[in-house]
Amino acid sequence: MFEGTSTAIITPFRKDGSVDEECLRRIVDFQEENGVNSIVPCGSTGESATLSHEEHVEVISIVMDQVKKAKVIAGAGSNSTSEAVFLSRKAADLGADGILSISPYYNKPTQEGIYRHYMAIADSIDVPLIIYNVPGRTGSNISAETTVRLANDSSNVRAIKEASGNMYQIQKILGDKPKDFEVLSGDDGLAFPIIALGGVGVISVAANCCPRTMSQMVDLCLKEKYVNASALHYRMMPLYKDLFIESNPIPIKYVMKRLGFGNGEPRLPLTALSEESRAVLDRDIEDLGLIA
Repeated sequence: MFEGTSTAIITPFRKDGSVDEECLRRIVDFQEENGVNSIVPCGSTGESATLSHEEHVEVISIVMDQVKKAKVIAGAGSNSTSEAVFLSRKAADLGADGILSISPYYNKPTQEGIYRHYMAIADSIDVPLIIYNVPGRTGSNISAETTVRLANDSSNVRAIKEASGNMYQIQKILGDKPKDFEVLSGDDGLAFPIIALGGVGVISVAANCCPRTMSQMVDLCLKEKYVNASALHYRMMPLYKDLFIESNPIPIKYVMKRLGFGNGEPRLPLTALSEESRAVLDRDIEDLGLIA
């Protein structure tokens, strides 16, 4: 269902802080023109934590209106179950092909709380739900057992974006999951090994600026052409690392600015990329030939 490359797109802002609709539409076009399978608005890279409910709806609506062939996986998570249900219903009403829902952050719920949170969301919508596990941001981990329990108990829980970095846990999910439940890498640098082990794709930060290369690498992995895929994987490795030299999406917004998409400014409490880090990303941009 969500096989291939999905791009967790940035949310471009104007100088006055409002959503830059013209730039957002160009980003959608850029992604589709370069072969991505799905577009993910309002994820962590899209600064969902600082978007109002109205802006959430606005961004998803713009993407839905602009997209021509790619699927749209709308970010609609929250640490409040009722808020996550509300945002998920809104995204479903707008026609999203799937919902990406981050696990509750800050509250640090038990595994039972995480299970009930996702079941409440899944029961409230009629589109596929993708669990998003990223302990480095949320402060709690979704265990493999909880993931598989959700996959078995709800026909609407269809996939997980796994960004724990715990390869044993990811392999446990791959080994125990129902056949039709999909595992997506939440880390660009782990997309290759996760797909080789049975995953079906990636929800990518790097695809913002390198959609064609990421799509080619993932497609080669899915076709089990691992030697060719590894050449692209290793070429991209420095960028994978450097896009997290400061908190995401600070670095990728800078790179996208260099490519002509937006002003590079995130919302407070995030700040623009430092001069020292710019030098690192500038080398990556040059090495990868991102700017003619």
